[in-house]
Amino acid sequence: MRFQLLGPLALADGPDVVVLQPSKPVILLAALLLHANSTVSAEYLQRAVWGEDQPATARAALQTCVLRLRRLFTKHGVTGTSIEAVPGGYRITAGPPTLDLLGFRDQVRRATALAGDPEAELYTLKDALSLWQGSLLANVRSDVLHRDEVPRLSEERLRAVERVCDLLLGLGRCGEALVDLWTATRVYPGHERFHEQLIEALYRTGRQSQALAEYRRVKGFLLDELGVDPSPSLRQLELSILRGEDLGAGGGSGAGGTRGAEGTRGAAGVRGAAGAVGALEPAPAPLDPGSTPQGVQGVVVPLPAPAPVVGPVPAVPHFTGREAEAAAMAARLTAPPPPDAGGQRPLTVLVSGAPGIGKSALAQHVAHLVRDSFPAGRLLVRMTRADGHPRTADEVAAEVAAALGSGRAGERALLVLDDVVDADQVRPLLTSPDLAVVVTSRMGLGGLIATHGGWVHRLTAFTEAESYALLLAALGTERVEAEPRAARHLASLCGHFPAALRILTARLLTRPGLRLGDAVEWLGDDPLARLTLTDSPDHSVSGLFDRALGRLDPRLSEAFLRIGSGPPELLGGTGSTGGPEGAVRKGSHPPVPEDVLEQLADAGLMEDGPPGPYRIHDLLRAHLRRTVRIRNRRTEKV
Repeated sequence: MRFQLLGPLALADGPDVVVLQPSKPVILLAALLLHANSTVSAEYLQRAVWGEDQPATARAALQTCVLRLRRLFTKHGVTGTSIEAVPGGYRITAGPPTLDLLGFRDQVRRATALAGDPEAELYTLKDALSLWQGSLLANVRSDVLHRDEVPRLSEERLRAVERVCDLLLGLGRCGEALVDLWTATRVYPGHERFHEQLIEALYRTGRQSQALAEYRRVKGFLLDELGVDPSPSLRQLELSILRGEDLGAGGGSGAGGTRGAEGTRGAAGVRGAAGAVGALEPAPAPLDPGSTPQGVQGVVVPLPAPAPVVGPVPAVPHFTGREAEAAAMAARLTAPPPPDAGGQRPLTVLVSGAPGIGKSALAQHVAHLVRDSFPAGRLLVRMTRADGHPRTADEVAAEVAAALGSGRAGERALLVLDDVVDADQVRPLLTSPDLAVVVTSRMGLGGLIATHGGWVHRLTAFTEAESYALLLAALGTERVEAEPRAARHLASLCGHFPAALRILTARLLTRPGLRLGDAVEWLGDDPLARLTLTDSPDHSVSGLFDRALGRLDPRLSEAFLRIGSGPPELLGGTGSTGGPEGAVRKGSHPPVPEDVLEQLADAGLMEDGPPGPYRIHDLLRAHLRRTVRIRNRRTEKV
């Protein structure tokens, strides 16, 4: 029997693998295996299992948890490995044959000893990387372990990946290195070492212009996002390429090269969302927060990095639902301009709605449906920075002009302006009769429609049929139709909210053996806590709502917290909601001014009723109530 820790925690017996279902004994097992052959204190184990706020009976509960874990071993036939009670805590004994983490480290040590034989070192490192099976501890729900342990392990893998690419370059196998490097640079955009290797590989395979373009791209990213210049080694590499120098194995960054990993910001970079040190945190992908991890030649990578600020419109995996909206948008974008337009204003379609409701996915799906009508191209333009702040209109206009060029006058182009914050961002782009524009925004942008016309599609949650169709597309017909009632229950627990459904399907895809019926109980215990991707915490329903609240004026945010955590009549302004719940004593709660409710509705955080003039989605209301509870507890402690 072998423990698999480099991915979802699992037990393997030859080709048979059992992914353990999330539970407290599984957290305990992970904490012990992460420190195999060492004594792990009871205090640390208690924090790993219960977090910082431990129950008063944590010590006794830990002993019970150990007993449950021993029974789990018996159930799965684990022999030769036991949990020992030792002074101060517990210990589990394992070796490279029985624990993949120790096997990985053992292989890396062997590779280091083979430094004089690059081929043998490369083979050994690739063998070590093949032990990584996906998102680290995806089925272990412990904030402590994901905060303290996962980043350290991810850094170990990252260094091995760097060394593999160095060896490939040193051996002259630059084309092979490109496969891994294209992926690594997009997942870790702030890791300069990977960019340096990619630029060298491009240059040495005869792609000088691509190499220089890649340098300009990473230079722009570092300046825009971090406010720093490229590292000295990257600048020297650009100079070498401009001079046409030979960057063979002796002069490049491969085995024996002069531009090693030391001295670059990559090896000591920002801690990424997947927990890796040396990786800039990948921003949430607007299209598909439920994408599953992918592997390339033994290099396991987390969720895809975001698209460039201005770039081609990507496809949307598993797009389902919104058939009426998609058909209407496609018809409007491809229809001839109205006679009274005078050719002076581009066609504008606004897709608005709550954060995570699927605005970007719909806009990009429609852009693919109408691609034949826009021969000059279709561009996705990200209108906010990674920190949520809006880009200026002048900045965006310059980048769009550069991307479109000037050689296709008379041919139509389509812009998808994604996540617009206000109308002033858009107006400077509505100047060419050859442009059609799709705007996605949480805001209603009524002023833009009033001055420039167009059509509005305000999205709400999926219907039951649309939610079920998404589960079929993402999880497969066989798995969903084996438990249709459970599938519908899961969709209901997600509130038919597209972002929640995407995150749920991503989690279920990493647990192919988990029955949907069991997932219902697991999700129902705490939907907000479970609707997150543990290897990419930015992909969570709570995080999505927190970022949306962070964009509000503080006074509006406070008002929304009060409304969402208060009684139903607050959504009706003054008076009751009209139903039994709304039949409360008049004046028991101060009325919320109508202009506040209107601003919150315009921000995409409330929808038209019933009950009352407005309503708040159940998941968002639960998040608001939790936020207030947490804040109140902190206040009480102070």
